[in-house]
Amino acid sequence: MGRITRRGLAVAATGALTGMLTLTQASASAQRGAAATDDAARGRGHGHGGAGGLRGMWIASVANIDWPSQPGLTPAEARAELDDLFDVAVGWRLNTVFLQVRPTADAFWPSPYEPWSEWLTGVPGQDPGWDPLDHAVRAAHARGLKLHAWFNPYRVAMHADPSRLAEGHPAREHPEWVVPYGGRLYYNPGIPEVRAFVQDAMADAVERYAIDGVHWDDYFYPYPVAGETFDDAAAFEEHGGGFADRGDWRRHNIDLLVTEMRERVRRVRPGVPFGVSPFAIWRNAATDPLGSDTQGGVETYDDLYADVRTWVREGWLDYVVPQVYWNIGFAAADYATLVPWWSEVAAGTGVDLYIGEALYKAGDPAQSEAWQDPAELSRHLTLCRDHRQVGGNVFYSAKYVAADPIGAMSRVYEDHYKTSRQATSRRAAPAR
Repeated sequence: MGRITRRGLAVAATGALTGMLTLTQASASAQRGAAATDDAARGRGHGHGGAGGLRGMWIASVANIDWPSQPGLTPAEARAELDDLFDVAVGWRLNTVFLQVRPTADAFWPSPYEPWSEWLTGVPGQDPGWDPLDHAVRAAHARGLKLHAWFNPYRVAMHADPSRLAEGHPAREHPEWVVPYGGRLYYNPGIPEVRAFVQDAMADAVERYAIDGVHWDDYFYPYPVAGETFDDAAAFEEHGGGFADRGDWRRHNIDLLVTEMRERVRRVRPGVPFGVSPFAIWRNAATDPLGSDTQGGVETYDDLYADVRTWVREGWLDYVVPQVYWNIGFAAADYATLVPWWSEVAAGTGVDLYIGEALYKAGDPAQSEAWQDPAELSRHLTLCRDHRQVGGNVFYSAKYVAADPIGAMSRVYEDHYKTSRQATSRRAAPAR
């Protein structure tokens, strides 16, 4: 059986990334009813999306997946594209956007810690002439949308050449912080100075902008690459302390990152939730009886050194959005198996549970027959409705929300989001 991996590998398998929707397409999506803005505005509670639960989408900036459609747009063009995506969200009666603002140890705001992102201008470190995060917060709030700032803690570059980084980049100033692996560059999570620095870099945005949430994706230690070793032997020797097992030490490093960052968010912006979107298989039951009845080729605990189950059970997160990116009935990782498993993990913890949805698979000819059915995602939301812990759903990613492949998003909208009665029939996650 082939390895079951994260959304990024599946997207890459579809070929070159497609461009942004046109303004006309965006406007058409947004015209599904002026009442949608009022509906979204009603959903501005603290820990979730309001009475109808959280209804969200991810906006990925790395490699220009969703936005900007290409580097080098003028400020006006880039703002217009982002506004169009926000209008698309409102048109589908979504209420939350997760905007990637630190994809590769860089920034979508004028950061004193890290350079401007190359995904804005095409040139690492080049000032784009405007403040994208400031505009994003204002534009989202003007439409009644919540905006969670999405950060990637340790990824430095999508290539392995430090000389291509911006002049003065911290990774160039501190080459001892960096590990090349799988053709990319990563900060070493085992170095305490690295852990402190990445928190400083992220906290700068949390302190300066009226964001509605702090969000991490599924990258902690990198996904395993066959035949390669993540070289942190020197860091383990220096900082491993009493850990006999390097895996336990790696998990401890990520535990510290999570607990320290959550406390920092609470100090600098009280009431703003902190959440993580992990790969949905913590461990297979064959590995650990506490795990899910799945046969995943990747397990977050063992391969990414992210003990997300403990983070939830201990209440170290405010919310969790597992990427349950498989169809109902998929033998190796059944959606209908994983949603109940995560519901049981979250029960009684006070941690809000939302489910990440693979809209990008809908209609993809490389996917199974289930994903050729426009009703597959709608059935996911129907199943979630039967699990009281599930407080909403988040769709990957924005360009697919806009494009509505095979009418899958339309079916979700018609069945679950269209009317106030339908939207509010979903159980909302408990406020804290």
